[in-house]
Amino acid sequence: MFGHGDVGFFDRIAPLYDVFMPPAGAEDLRAGLAFAHRPVERVVDLGGGTGRASRRLREIGLDPVVFDYSAGMLRRAGEEGLPGVRADAASLPVPDGGVDAVVVTDALHHFPDPEAAIGEVARALAPGGVLVIREFDPTTRRGRALATLESVAGMDSRFLDAETLADMLESAGLRGHVVDPGFGYTVVGVKPTEPAPRRASDDDAERNDADAANDDAPAKTTAEERGR
Repeated sequence: MFGHGDVGFFDRIAPLYDVFMPPAGAEDLRAGLAFAHRPVERVVDLGGGTGRASRRLREIGLDPVVFDYSAGMLRRAGEEGLPGVRADAASLPVPDGGVDAVVVTDALHHFPDPEAAIGEVARALAPGGVLVIREFDPTTRRGRALATLESVAGMDSRFLDAETLADMLESAGLRGHVVDPGFGYTVVGVKPTEPAPRRASDDDAERNDADAANDDAPAKTTAEERGR
């Protein structure tokens, strides 16, 4: 988990975390990964904690790596035989295009800067790769109750509704899809396999910039022109 005030909390509860938290939904993960436009082999479980999602991913034949900032949660994942990396969601130790899929299960609301994290995932994804996010909708009755509970517990949680999150993915250059809206929802972002087409407004802006530069350039004198 990656919240400013949340890491210490998760370090403390790591030994008991899996006792209280239900397993991640294998079908939700499978449905999200199906949006990928490339073979899914290199998978990161971002904010993966003790590996709730990673265990499910292994059941469907994948070999994920847990990325988390809580050392306590990573130790618990290691006890389950899951490889882990202590990493900041906004600065992933992954080369450009280095992974095929990233899953974020019930964790994005703990990230201090979700926009930066999503932008970093977009960088790390290979073309055709997919980001699968499972989150809770704060506009639902249960979502409001959960947000209140985490606030009372002193967490720095920031819950987003599905449409807002899908728009955030689009702003990062991913193609956003809301898969199943509700209290617990899935939003998927797919990295395009080709660069986005240029817009006419982009070409117009470049022409205007070039014209402005020419207008600002000093005019050549007749002597200068003869000397060429």
